[in-house]
Amino acid sequence: MSQIDVNQVLAQMRVMAAQSSGQTEQTGSTAQTDFSNVLKQSINAVNDNQQAAMQLSTEFQLGENDVSLSEVMISAQKASVSFQAMVQVRNKLVEAYKDVMNMPM
Repeated sequence: MSQIDVNQVLAQMRVMAAQSSGQTEQTGSTAQTDFSNVLKQSINAVNDNQQAAMQLSTEFQLGENDVSLSEVMISAQKASVSFQAMVQVRNKLVEAYKDVMNMPM
């Protein structure tokens, strides 16, 4: 059975934080393109998390020896949290769009 390494998870979190801070420093006309790329990448990451969780769940249900229940549960929670975060981002974007559309000209 594989074990979850806390240091590896922390390292991944640090890399993700560094990537997100590096992308927010850009300004100007490329910011619009970068935002769409960041949004597309985050949607793809949420999808990848969900696919990985489903795959681990299927492997666990089939009785694979190298998949533990803790891995399955952590993967499922990761997918759930990332999906909920994406829904909140979508809600904020829709709210901002409505605010802009209701502005008087």
